[in-house]
Amino acid sequence: MTLLIVGATGTLGRQVARRAIDEGYKVRCLVRSTKRAAFLKEWGAELVRGDLCKPETLTEALTGVTAIIDAATSRPTDSLTIKQVDWDGKVALIQAAKAAGVERFIFFSILDAEKYQDVPLMEIKRCTELYLAESGLNYTILRLAGFLQGLIGQYGIPILENQPVWVTGASSPVAYMDTLDIAKFAVRALNVPETQNQAYPLVGTRAWSAEEIINLCERLSGKEAKITRMPINLLRAVQGFLRFFQWGWNVADRLAFTEVVASGKPLNASMEQVYTVFGLEQEQTTTLESYLQEYFGRIMKKLKELDYDKAKNKKQKNKKSPMKQSSKVNS
Repeated sequence: MTLLIVGATGTLGRQVARRAIDEGYKVRCLVRSTKRAAFLKEWGAELVRGDLCKPETLTEALTGVTAIIDAATSRPTDSLTIKQVDWDGKVALIQAAKAAGVERFIFFSILDAEKYQDVPLMEIKRCTELYLAESGLNYTILRLAGFLQGLIGQYGIPILENQPVWVTGASSPVAYMDTLDIAKFAVRALNVPETQNQAYPLVGTRAWSAEEIINLCERLSGKEAKITRMPINLLRAVQGFLRFFQWGWNVADRLAFTEVVASGKPLNASMEQVYTVFGLEQEQTTTLESYLQEYFGRIMKKLKELDYDKAKNKKQKNKKSPMKQSSKVNS
């Protein structure tokens, strides 16, 4: 089986590629830059240049492909809009996959997308799900809530560096999941017939609010967080202002997602049936506590080592003989 992974250089995509390679799949990765994706080639993946926003580049990439795992999404740092990547690009990929006779298509969506039709990314995900279901491809949709990996930049690093931690509106509890575990489910879906033409929630062991995560980070780091609260009405005002300018549309669309994480409504779902269908054990899923414990344990150990080295160097400097110092001056 030749497996094409789209978005393989991203936080989730790279874990999907790693998992698939480790399980013996022949992995091909669609990439815009082979230089940036060099690590995938070192792992054993085949790299093929292409771009979702350039449909003409997809035909060659899909030649001989049996299945697709699509982990691509627009990034805040990209010049491309959410619509260009997550709608136009995905429609082009689905059409190309259908024309190429691809047998399986694994798509990552967002949990509860149908509840937020005024939020561009959520509405696009909902529409893409419908388009994929009507395409005639054998699909599996995995609906995610959030990545554990994102918590490091959002909470961990600011707390360690005494920088503000931003909290918006009524914090929605989110069932974050490790991308390694998500990759496990995605690759497993390829060999579980029951997952064909089905959609499943894929979330962590429990939902955590921003306040709970901050408290845990404070306990593990021994530092107090500097919390800055951003009123949701202010963000809405900024979002509305940006929509008056074409250059601000992309930013406004991203700000709209705060309506999801600041609504107070939990992003969570039952996973009992999902574990049964996929034949996986919930006890093997990484918890948020264990993930942050490992992170802060590693960081705090490194900081102690750095402090020890500084103290040692300072002590050695203070031990220099006055006679040697004076002889250097006389010479």
